[in-house]
Amino acid sequence: MTTKPKARKFRIKRSPTAAHPQETAPQAPEAVESRQAAAPQAQAPQAAAPPQARTGEVSSPQEVSTGQTIDEIRQEGLTGRQLRMARRVAQKHGLAPTSDFDAVRLLRAKGIDPFQRANILELVTADKTPAHAEGRDVAKPKVQLPQTVPTGAQTLPSTELSPADRRSEEIMRIQRDIGKRRRRKLMLLLSRLTAFVLLPTMVAGYYYYAIATPMYSTKSEFLILSADGSGGGGGGLGGLLPSQFATGQDAIATQSYLLSKDAMLRLDADVHFRDHFSQPWIDPIQRLHPNASNEKAYKVYKKFVKIGYDPTEGVLRMEVATADPEKSAEFSEKLIAYAENRVDELSQRKRQDGVRTAIESLDQAKAERRAAQERMVTLQEGSVLDPEGEIGNIRQLIGNVELQLQEKQLALNTQLNNSRPNRAKVQALTSEIEVLQVELDKQKARLTQATGGQTSLASQTAEIQMAQADLATADLVLQSALENKRQAEIQANKQVRYLTVSVRPVASQDASFPRAFENTILAFLIFAGMYLMISLTASILREQVSS
Repeated sequence: MTTKPKARKFRIKRSPTAAHPQETAPQAPEAVESRQAAAPQAQAPQAAAPPQARTGEVSSPQEVSTGQTIDEIRQEGLTGRQLRMARRVAQKHGLAPTSDFDAVRLLRAKGIDPFQRANILELVTADKTPAHAEGRDVAKPKVQLPQTVPTGAQTLPSTELSPADRRSEEIMRIQRDIGKRRRRKLMLLLSRLTAFVLLPTMVAGYYYYAIATPMYSTKSEFLILSADGSGGGGGGLGGLLPSQFATGQDAIATQSYLLSKDAMLRLDADVHFRDHFSQPWIDPIQRLHPNASNEKAYKVYKKFVKIGYDPTEGVLRMEVATADPEKSAEFSEKLIAYAENRVDELSQRKRQDGVRTAIESLDQAKAERRAAQERMVTLQEGSVLDPEGEIGNIRQLIGNVELQLQEKQLALNTQLNNSRPNRAKVQALTSEIEVLQVELDKQKARLTQATGGQTSLASQTAEIQMAQADLATADLVLQSALENKRQAEIQANKQVRYLTVSVRPVASQDASFPRAFENTILAFLIFAGMYLMISLTASILREQVSS
């Protein structure tokens, strides 16, 4: 709360300019400085003059000017937002206003316009450092509003730009700098694209259009069929499979053989494959060195000989490209002949594997039957030719002897039953009975006892019967082996594979390679992809290093 100074007995006459501060134009900073510099010189003679005595009580100039200034500020019709802003500006500059209007008065007394754009920007900024910390000159006097224009002062407009113009100029300068940097980056990008994408693409296109030797391709198709048309075996699941699935392994084996180094060496030995691609009129990129190794020649072979297999149709498609269309057709014919030989070898191996087991079984059955027959002959040579017939005769003889012995026994019993038997007859009958009994024992012994270092007839008969059984078994085994061999031969004939050429190789009249336009576009895409990958990798690494 400020105290009013003691009243003095004089009044200060108000300037017409101070009555309307809003109508007074602000002076230039140079005019203000000249006026403030001249103020001490003007006050010096006044301080030296002796004061004159005046009568009556008067208010001080500060009180009179303060009251009149606040009233005038009220009459300006300032809005509440402007007054609140003035209080905030006054607080920012370290003033202690009693009211919003007093804040406007104090700011104008210090030469600060609370409604100037620079002050508003300083008020809303987040930086709360004092003015001297920001590098501003605090000693520089502010423009006092309202103020008068001194007579004879410099009244030309200031060369300093307003903050809005200065900001617009800085924005334009930043935009021009951004545009310059964008143009520079665009030129660098175009130069890199030209160096790493366009120039290599142009070189590749020049090679394909002007330097590359035209290559003539010959296409052919062939397939592998089985003998019975079904491709499978005689029975089982093989007969249910279609031909393209049953002969799939043979087709894959044939494809692998045609793409092998063995086929390349065989083709070179027959039709001079290396010499054709070593001719001097072929371009250097496609030309094969005359003394090149087999590996380099094989790379050229795989490049110009393409063979594909379609498992759904069972067709092998072959394309051979050479610098001469006639040579291309010749190479295709030779490769088809190699494939046919290979298919025959594969089927022959299958046939031999299938029949070999049956032949071995048949040979073994024949050997066993021969051994059984030889044993049978040996037994027959070492004993009675027909033991069973001999045993039958002996049994018949034993039967006759037993019958006679029985008759003699009856006759003897009849004589003995008489009261006075005839001794001579009784003795004769007894003698005959004894002879018959001896003969009976002898014949029985022939059946069961060995005589003369030989086995008995029963043993001989048993051995001969076993030999006969072995011989019969060997006959059955031999018959079965013969049947198996016949079936194996039938199955082997069904497993025979045939190579059938569906599309014969015909020499081409127009070159198939190089495809200049397609290869040029492909080269452009490859170089663009490589540049993109390298640029992305470099950008990621640069970001990782800078972070």
